[in-house]
Amino acid sequence: MGGKWKGLILFSLHEGPLRFGELRRSVPGISERVLILQLREMEASGLVHREVYHQVPPKVEYSLTDFGQSLNTALMPLGEWGEENMERIQAIP
Repeated sequence: MGGKWKGLILFSLHEGPLRFGELRRSVPGISERVLILQLREMEASGLVHREVYHQVPPKVEYSLTDFGQSLNTALMPLGEWGEENMERIQAIP
């Protein structure tokens, strides 16, 4: 679970399943390519579930697995700490 994007993706999926475009909009600054790679890694490690709906146009939703939800729960206090100390963190040279 390394990198700067995976935590943000986990937090974005906390409220429920999101389609790719919704997920991309909820993680500002991430490129489409990086989001795809991160989601594939997270799916391979069992954190994220990818549901493909066979319809026209194709629909894909991403959601947290129970394993991903448990990691999100463990990371939540760290995220809250970061939000509370954002000004101080951003002031670090």
